[in-house]
Amino acid sequence: MTVRLSLYQKAEHELYKLDRSVKAKFYDFSHRFRENPHSNGLHLKALRGDSHIFSARIDDSYRALLTRTGTDEHGDENWLIIAVRHRRDVYEQLSVAINRVSGEIEFVDLSVVGESALRRAGIQLVPAEPGTARTEETEPPALPGLASPGNGGSVVAAPPLLAAHSPQLLRELGVAEPLIDVALTLTDTADLDRLVAGAPLLSQDILYGLAAGMSPEEVRAEITAAVASPEHIDLADFGAALARTTVSTVDDALQKVLEAGDFQAWKVFLHPTQARLVNRDYNGPARVSGGPGTGKTIVALHRIHHLLQQLKPGRDKPILLTTFTKNLAADLHARLSDLVGDPALLARVDITHIDELAYKVITENALSGRNKRRIDDRTALNELRAVLKACGQQGSWEPEFLLEEWEQVILGQSVTTRAAYFQTRRVGRGHPLTRPERAAIWNILDRFTASLDDKGVETWGQAAERAARYEMERAARIQTRQAYKEQVGGRDLIHRDAEASPHDLKHRYRHVVVDEAQDLRAAHWKMLRAMVAPGDNDMFIAGDTHQRVYDNHVSLGSLGINVRGRSARLSLSYRTTKEILAQALSVMSGETYDDLDEGTDTLAGYRSVLHGPVPELHEYTTWEDELDGLAATLRTWCDELAAQDDGTERHMRGLIGVAVPDRDKVSQVIYHLATKAGLGYAQLTSDGPRGDGAIHVGTMPRFKGLEYQRLVIVGASDRLVPRMEAIDRYRTEDPARYRRELRKARSMLFVAATRARDALTITWHGVPSPFLSEEVTELLSP
Repeated sequence: MTVRLSLYQKAEHELYKLDRSVKAKFYDFSHRFRENPHSNGLHLKALRGDSHIFSARIDDSYRALLTRTGTDEHGDENWLIIAVRHRRDVYEQLSVAINRVSGEIEFVDLSVVGESALRRAGIQLVPAEPGTARTEETEPPALPGLASPGNGGSVVAAPPLLAAHSPQLLRELGVAEPLIDVALTLTDTADLDRLVAGAPLLSQDILYGLAAGMSPEEVRAEITAAVASPEHIDLADFGAALARTTVSTVDDALQKVLEAGDFQAWKVFLHPTQARLVNRDYNGPARVSGGPGTGKTIVALHRIHHLLQQLKPGRDKPILLTTFTKNLAADLHARLSDLVGDPALLARVDITHIDELAYKVITENALSGRNKRRIDDRTALNELRAVLKACGQQGSWEPEFLLEEWEQVILGQSVTTRAAYFQTRRVGRGHPLTRPERAAIWNILDRFTASLDDKGVETWGQAAERAARYEMERAARIQTRQAYKEQVGGRDLIHRDAEASPHDLKHRYRHVVVDEAQDLRAAHWKMLRAMVAPGDNDMFIAGDTHQRVYDNHVSLGSLGINVRGRSARLSLSYRTTKEILAQALSVMSGETYDDLDEGTDTLAGYRSVLHGPVPELHEYTTWEDELDGLAATLRTWCDELAAQDDGTERHMRGLIGVAVPDRDKVSQVIYHLATKAGLGYAQLTSDGPRGDGAIHVGTMPRFKGLEYQRLVIVGASDRLVPRMEAIDRYRTEDPARYRRELRKARSMLFVAATRARDALTITWHGVPSPFLSEEVTELLSP
């Protein structure tokens, strides 16, 4: 008899954490089990509490817990390993069942819940093997202010967290049956955290959502409906349920992955709402939004993996993955490599940042020797100042205003003539322009572009617009060819195609996936739209406009990218703790943001599923004092993080970050760490971390898309965040621009704060930033 053996997600997670010697014994056990699951040495037996769960012996100490999932068409038995445990952690109350909403197999372990919560639910755990009861303390310490009955004090019973909800409601929403009675007795979030630690992911999302204040209707719409199976669910058919459940085949490939360590666990644990977005077929462009830590990037990467698995064999690159900056593209490449595993499959994805992609298009289309050198905004502003001086217009117009007018209005809307500029809408620009003013601006910018052309240079905005134009012209030629082919009855166009460029026969990509979408220019979107033929699964877009740190505002619909009806919003954060999230959300208070499609986006309902220490906010008298405080904090963190639980030294690189308001202060922080504090650092640059030190230091925008266990934001002082020296004059001159600059500064502080996973410290000298509201500062100060 042959046995097919699969591994449940939670079991895979448990295996990551086991010692290498136990993993080796597990694979020896798997081999023996596939040969004969009923051999005497395996001691396969059903637990008394749930006849669907069997225990089998890995060695003297460890047990595999399994459930039978039917027999295939060849008569081979299918078994699913649902847990790998020390024998003292195997209880009769373990259960496995089919979820009535999703139709997936779910394993529930109540042993992770505190004893007091179990007692309230009338449950007493019974060890599955005699003599293996736990002896260590299982109850959390008493909370300050609550008297213990043993000390003669009175106990005030707190109301249950989910008192407003009925067992039937939890059942309808999809909470696993064994969890319902316990969940309704929980009185504090610590008990809830312990309960969901062993819960199926769907139950975890539902219970956290309700406890965080989501209404049943919101949970049903955002969580339950997204994973509900369209098929009839037979609660006794484990074979059909296995087909709906994410599992891994126990083989040599899995063994190599498990031995790589727990850092790869992220790729296994897609939450149900995320998985539905990944695996769905879309009949056009799709967009996923959500706050930091909700899994947008993970969803985008898994989406690529899903698309790769649908490809026919080949060596082309039909999938594009792009983002805004070079260092983010490098990070995405590394993470996708971990996820995909197969280098040949990974090679079929073109991973590049958006400006590099535009440069590639320009290089392909430019005549030999006619490529222009690109200049940054600072150089462009200096050139504009020179033009204003040359034409006697100094003081008439701010160079920054003119550059934005050129980039966002003229280039952004492909305005090519003076007459067209007179008619162009300037939504969101604030300062209204008369016809004579538009004429004057057009003349200045015409001289500016002529000057750039004479010097053989162009801005990145110009480059993006030129690349978009080339790609749109190519798409038009492809469309013309296709129309002609349909006109002649679909015959091969051998003679016509022989004279055409190979680039004109098909679009560059079959699928385009965009991460950090909120920062792309209009020209970037026009280029991307032209690179892929409109159709099923053509574009997948992930972004959050609350994290926009560049002033690129677009409407996807107006650029030919219609995501209406194919947009989803993730609201549960799996990275940022509730305490850090509370501080970060206070920064965004009172602001509204667009949704990339002429609507508004909101962080309402955005919640965290994690707990951690309250962020620390510290005030210092001077910048030097603040730097000394930073060094003290970093030394403490380094000491705390250096030692692993097993006593070995931890690899520290990239665990701690320091976010700074501007480049000058980055240099000052680095100098202080290196010369006065004796701490190693690596500076975050456009190419990624530069330097060998463990502590990453960079400006707030450099932290976009990154994640650190602990993070310090320094220099969060009034007039530094936001930088009032640069924007104060707009308060009366251009109120709309003043509001935009404040919004950008808010977003940068929000982005920096939400890069912290476990601990966040914010410091300032003098007066704090106005974005650190008095109420929240008082609430969260240590």
